[in-house]
Amino acid sequence: MFESLSDRLDGIFKKLKGRGLLKEEDVIAALKEVRMALLEADVNFKVVKDFVEKVRERAVGKEVIDSITPGQQVVKIVHDELCALMGGGHSKINLAPNPPTVIMLVGLHGCGKTTTAAKLANNFKKDGRRPMLVALDTGRPAAIDQLKALGTQIDVPVHATQPGDNPVNIYPGALKKANLEGRDVLILDTAGRLHIDEHLMDELKDLKREAKPDEILLVADAMTGQDAVNIAKSFNDRLALQGVILTKMDGDARGGAALSIVHVIGKPVKFIGVGEKIDFLELFHPERMASRILGMGDVVTLVEKAQEAVNLEDALKLEDKIKKDRFTFEDLVSQIKQIKKMGPIENILGMIPGLGKQLKGVNIDDRAFVKVEAIINSMTMQERKNYVILNGSRKKRIAAGSGTTVADINRLVKQHLAMKKMLKKFKRGKGLSMPQFNF
Repeated sequence: MFESLSDRLDGIFKKLKGRGLLKEEDVIAALKEVRMALLEADVNFKVVKDFVEKVRERAVGKEVIDSITPGQQVVKIVHDELCALMGGGHSKINLAPNPPTVIMLVGLHGCGKTTTAAKLANNFKKDGRRPMLVALDTGRPAAIDQLKALGTQIDVPVHATQPGDNPVNIYPGALKKANLEGRDVLILDTAGRLHIDEHLMDELKDLKREAKPDEILLVADAMTGQDAVNIAKSFNDRLALQGVILTKMDGDARGGAALSIVHVIGKPVKFIGVGEKIDFLELFHPERMASRILGMGDVVTLVEKAQEAVNLEDALKLEDKIKKDRFTFEDLVSQIKQIKKMGPIENILGMIPGLGKQLKGVNIDDRAFVKVEAIINSMTMQERKNYVILNGSRKKRIAAGSGTTVADINRLVKQHLAMKKMLKKFKRGKGLSMPQFNF
């Protein structure tokens, strides 16, 4: 996400950082390029105009001229203004003082509402809450089945009736069931509709009047660019939204919607969808997103993801194995599973300051891990714990069982040995380099 904008801004700021002294005309010339970069990233033109003016006012003043590193000071100003543009700080879900908290999801057809409803329920479940999903997209039978399947996947109950039922009439039964089962969060998955369809928008108003939701969140597809902003404005004018969830952020290299939406409608982006898996819904933190856009990484999110994926007890056991030089294939496959929980490898590496740019153009294929897992899963427990016994016949059997070749297995053994050497160096404090699995 934001790949094209990040690349453009990086080039612009490299020129500024390379100068020991900055004149006013240098800053103004750079801001013209920033303006073009933002417009090309699909940011609303009014938003761009206000943003560039705010940066200019600060960047040509005493704050920069008297700075020891004026180029870096300009970058800091742009970072601060990007944070302000996206809302300044993270906006949380407004939880009701008397449960259940009712959250109503609205949006166009195909924007990802049903999947987002399940992702949101999964997030609440992780926080120790007891969510329930309510299928109100009764005009599309497949939507009810989809929500039920997702609910089963995350072990969250789904209240659903027959296709064609009036959503307004379904809600009282859902609320009664939630109260009986002690559910403290009720997530309403409404049908997709065009914001210009008055009849369907009136249906949402009726549902709002009946359910009195604590939060009405618009689910918008980030890949629609500036149109996402227009859609958000229309829904906000009719329903008075509390916030926005932007989906498919991983598929949008420009990211203009995330930078425009808060400024245009005055409502925060609360979550972003960064992948198809049920775990890939992130809280939206403007300051972290600004750092990612400017190539500064996002260490805080990386640490949070690591804490979610890694069990402390397992980490201590692994540390002990590394100290005693007992890191096996069994440990390797366990580590791969933990890394995959954190999200796509490319996203993870992009959160490490400086590393995302160093790996620019390098093809990081998550499927290499799939092949490694297949090979290790085809080994016996004895073979996983002691690679030395892997003779020719054993390798042929493993290759046949994993759909790979003996050459692939030889390569994995070689890389495993290289990793063990690397971990020894790391244990002695000699630094760490990124292991790669090349298949």
